Amino acid sequence: MEGEMKQTGVVLLNSSASPFGNRVRIALARKGVAYEEKQENLPAKSPLLLSSNPVLAQVPVLIVDGKPVCESLAILEFIDEAYAGVGEPLLPPADDPFARARARFWAAYIDAKVPECAVKVWRSPAGAAGSAAVEEGSKGLVAVLRTLEAELGGRRYFGGEALGYVDVVLVPFMTPWFLTYERFGGLSVAEECPALAAWAARCASENTCVAASLSDAEAVYQFVCSLRKYLGLDG
Repeated sequence: MEGEMKQTGVVLLNSSASPFGNRVRIALARKGVAYEEKQENLPAKSPLLLSSNPVLAQVPVLIVDGKPVCESLAILEFIDEAYAGVGEPLLPPADDPFARARARFWAAYIDAKVPECAVKVWRSPAGAAGSAAVEEGSKGLVAVLRTLEAELGGRRYFGGEALGYVDVVLVPFMTPWFLTYERFGGLSVAEECPALAAWAARCASENTCVAASLSDAEAVYQFVCSLRKYLGLDG
């Protein structure tokens, strides 16, 4: 990564298809923090993951000098605070508490709504019952994305003219997953929410930290197919 700030003892426990973990990738890259990434096999979690996040036993976990920080939103705020003054900030400035609260609200909204609907799209079993669940998930996801598109409005990014906290929270659920949403749910984000799709493309084209941190869409789709087989959802 260009302009990396050399740090020792920074380790990210992640799964390459995880939108939550890829948020952390973006934030570390934006701050120029060098780190070691360890990929987790989620069906067979490592002892390091289980000891670092014993409560939830899930990725991502950021370990800094042996101390773990869990849950992606908490990790993003930790990175913003721990490396304040290095690279570009994620949250709005401390002297604008209203803007900071608004950013946190939309981040919480994304986590409460997007994963739930997306899971219904790709994790529903085959057959009529599954089709109904997929349809419900697709409609729900479109409704959530349109709400987010309305919040974006005519701005280039959610916080204004530069990539910020809400952008980093949302974009890993977008471009890398468009192909999966389309193939499992018949859902075209570009058709349903063209301004949001354009924003997602802009995030990657204008920010190296995003482009270098997101998973490949085909790789995500293949990961989901493998996961469906593991879960016994395809017959």
